[in-house]
Amino acid sequence: MSRSSRSVLPLSIVAVLALAACHSPSSAATAAGTGSVAAPPSAPAAPANADTAVRKAITSLAPDTKVESVRATPIAGVVEVTTSSDLVYMTADGKYLLTGNLIDVAHKRDLTEASRAVARRALLKNVGPGQMIVFAPPKPKYTVTVFTDVDCGYCRKLHSQIADYNKAGIAVDYLFFPRTGIGSESYDKAVAVWCSPNRQQALTEAKQGMSLPKRNCTNPVTMDYNLGLRAGVTGTPAIFTADGTQIGGYLSPAEMKEKLDKLAAQPAS
Repeated sequence: MSRSSRSVLPLSIVAVLALAACHSPSSAATAAGTGSVAAPPSAPAAPANADTAVRKAITSLAPDTKVESVRATPIAGVVEVTTSSDLVYMTADGKYLLTGNLIDVAHKRDLTEASRAVARRALLKNVGPGQMIVFAPPKPKYTVTVFTDVDCGYCRKLHSQIADYNKAGIAVDYLFFPRTGIGSESYDKAVAVWCSPNRQQALTEAKQGMSLPKRNCTNPVTMDYNLGLRAGVTGTPAIFTADGTQIGGYLSPAEMKEKLDKLAAQPAS
């Protein structure tokens, strides 16, 4: 499948992109040129007049969108706007909105992905083990969080190799992200998995295409899905490290281990 990308779209429909993609091996979100994400450079808060103008403009475009922060960027007159569903850029006067990634060419850094990683880290930090289905070796070297869809082909391919990820020292913490949305058939399958007596076995069977009995119970599937939207998930599988860096799309066990080793070898920033 082709690489997924962000389109220039009004904020109110950015979340719709989440329904479209099942991430192929080429779908990993990477920083410019390296596959790693450096910490974003510190930036002062946007001037008060820019904050007011930007919030007013966002409200006029998408009244239900919550603006979480407005920060200055290295580009004069352009601010970074973090909303409840995405990160975009806007001129400080609120007249023009830009989507896409801001690249620091001199340092080959993706500043947008770095900012997203900071936000994701805060979101994932609040997810407890009781909200996940975990496949882990006895003493994992690495842990990744994977947003998954029971019906996604690449999610099924990843899960068919779960023993190999574990042998490589990688623990996989699954959260559900039914791409077709809350209340869909994929959503119901995720609920059936969660409500099964053995969640690991039920998830494996569902990803093998087996039919599970329809079940209902208190479950985190809606919470997982909304968390994925806030984290910027636009397709599955979406793979994140503990610091919020997105490393995939589908990756083979060897590819994932290589990426995690490279990230671990980088000096702390």
